[in-house]
Amino acid sequence: MAFEQEIELAKQLAREAGELALAFQKRGVTAETKSDESPVTAADRACEKLIVEGIARAFPDDGILGEEGANQKGRNGRKWIIDPIDGTRDYVRGIPLWAVLIGLEQDGQVVVGAAHSPQQQLLAWAGKGSGAWVNGVQAHVSTISDPGQAVLSFNGFHKPSVIMTPRLLPWVQRFWAVRGLGGAVDAIFLAQGRTDVWMEPSAHPWDFAALKILIEEAGGRFASLSGENTIYGGDAYACNPGLEPYILELLRT
Repeated sequence: MAFEQEIELAKQLAREAGELALAFQKRGVTAETKSDESPVTAADRACEKLIVEGIARAFPDDGILGEEGANQKGRNGRKWIIDPIDGTRDYVRGIPLWAVLIGLEQDGQVVVGAAHSPQQQLLAWAGKGSGAWVNGVQAHVSTISDPGQAVLSFNGFHKPSVIMTPRLLPWVQRFWAVRGLGGAVDAIFLAQGRTDVWMEPSAHPWDFAALKILIEEAGGRFASLSGENTIYGGDAYACNPGLEPYILELLRT
């Protein structure tokens, strides 16, 4: 299996960081507000430190980019991209939808990802050419092509970028059901075929890296809202192939 050692490391560190975050949560956590108005806790910083140290031991030549400030240039075209607690707002409010995200980019392409949502008991991972897996079961996106039978996950209706077209609400209303689970759980459910479309109008590379490879290896599509296959666009959609034309219909108008 390609990237076997890297996948196992990402899974191990995601589990360890999840346990550490739960321990902080039991003691009680207080959020501070960062310059971009997003929250951060001591748990976020401690989990990122744990992950960074684990990667540095195993792959000292690799670069690292973390949400909480880790920024190490690599010497080999590889970069680990980390969100120690994706969904800090959920984490501090006791909503069990947060996750640890660890992705590996090689020569500009995400090749490994692990996502762990401890309170949902979900551990998902993927490697380039090795498929996507959730709790040891291979994951595949659904085959639904009619939005009237599909589940849409849409996060960030309150973000300014969402007011992109007056057609948005009628477009959303054509779906069978609409959910918003914070990002990571949305993506895992999409990879498993439980949901069918995921829209994220405002996010960062560390929110996307691990989830992009998971969705793609499960047979899904991932792109920025401008249509680029990138984690650096500031937004993204993901879906099964049968529903992509319906998403493009919205984005083109």
